[in-house]
Amino acid sequence: MNDIKRDEPGTPKIVDRGIFQAALEVLRVREKTHTKEGDAIAAARRRLPMVEVDGATPLIGKHGATTLLDVFEGRRMLIAYYFMWHAGRPAPEQCEGCTWVTSQVRELSYIHSRDVTYAVFCQGPYEESARYRDFMGWEMPWYSAMHSLDALLVGRRVGMMHIVCYLRRGSNVFETYWTTRRGVEAMDNSYRLLDLTAYGRQEAWEESPAGWPQQLKGKQVSRTDGRPTAQWSRLKAGHSDELGTGG
Repeated sequence: MNDIKRDEPGTPKIVDRGIFQAALEVLRVREKTHTKEGDAIAAARRRLPMVEVDGATPLIGKHGATTLLDVFEGRRMLIAYYFMWHAGRPAPEQCEGCTWVTSQVRELSYIHSRDVTYAVFCQGPYEESARYRDFMGWEMPWYSAMHSLDALLVGRRVGMMHIVCYLRRGSNVFETYWTTRRGVEAMDNSYRLLDLTAYGRQEAWEESPAGWPQQLKGKQVSRTDGRPTAQWSRLKAGHSDELGTGG
């Protein structure tokens, strides 16, 4: 105890095992209630109506021109993440939030086993954004939706991160759900794990006791030294971040 420095952050109160376990059991009741409410919300989501969209809406993929219907790859459902893009800008200036969530979508076999395809719809040109995908080591299907955003994101703000879910019935395509902002945390596991720790996400908006570290603000939450944080490991491994933008 005498080795604790004065400038170290605050910590939870030290108690014996019995008191700790009793406090945890009180919290566990709230956690279970939260889980059940999440299940109820998911059930309501499954009962939402749907709206038809044009399955012939054009996209650009690795083989050139394609359509929204083709992106399903024959499966019944599609989850599309709309990746924000700063056209003509170098890799360090690309969206740190989109990089953060996309970096955590890796193994798709579980999604595929439920008859669902996952794909990224970049809001910028295909060539430079696909180079970014390759630089980051992502393997999910990647498309440019740049010229079809107004048709696909009807009434929504183009240039924001979105998750949109689609259902296919034959050759007819329907939109069944969409979300943005903190809704895209559905793709994330890092924050869910950090939420379990004593200091949480360490972000300024969190309600934490006095003395808890909350030094992270704004873009620095998902940027380190001027880049989206996940880029540094790719550079260290020797991967080029040249996107053909001249930046």
